[in-house]
This record gives sequence, structure tokens and C-alpha cells, in this order.
Amino acid sequence: MPKPDLTPPMIGEIVEMALSDFTSFDSIKALHGLGPDEVKALMRRTLKPGSYRAWRKRVRAFSDRREVYK
Repeated sequence: MPKPDLTPPMIGEIVEMALSDFTSFDSIKALHGLGPDEVKALMRRTLKPGSYRAWRKRVRAFSDRREVYK
């Protein structure tokens, strides 16, 4: 599947979805065609380094506590 061309509004929507505790990576893939690794790379490019680390820590902590998360 070819990578979609992401416009700034689409990037903003993906970041917002990824930061949400209620949106899974599967939902992002269904809407925008980006898998978990691509979302993480986008987040790394978009967020400040400290914000990215905090987001990854939160996602990992939730995934350890819940069977299905992100």
C-alpha cells in the first residue's frame, strides 16, 4: 500500500488521535493508512522530545495494564 500524502491538517488529526487514550492504532490505520510504527515516527517528528517520551511512556504503561490498548 502506498504511503498517503499527509497534509498539515491530517497530521494534526493523527497526532490528536494518537494522544487520545480512547483511539487505537487500528483506528488510525483504518482512517489514515498509517501503522503503529509509522504513527510513532510521525509523533517523534512532530512532538518535542520530552513530549514524545512522555507519550511513549504513557502508551507502554497502559498497554502493560490493559489487554488491548493502542
